Amino acid sequence: MANTKQAKKRVRQSESNRQRNVALRSLYRTAIKKVMQAIEQNNKEIANEVYRAAVPIIDKMVTKNIIHKNKAARHKSRLVVRLKKMA
Repeated sequence: MANTKQAKKRVRQSESNRQRNVALRSLYRTAIKKVMQAIEQNNKEIANEVYRAAVPIIDKMVTKNIIHKNKAARHKSRLVVRLKKMA
């Protein structure tokens, strides 16, 4: 366990940051899953709508340093490819 006052504060900060990161990561994963479910249901209009809602969420995770920018680009690219295959 932390002994110094500074170390105790860092433990508190780390825990609050961890909880925030878990919540944001969950939001990001849920957005991707919603797009995938819409694609599996072969509903192009809903899939496009959900994709447009998911892109800002994915981009926000990059600015919050939850995921790397290349990972975000990869996810967006793969979702677009799947959307185009529906047509």
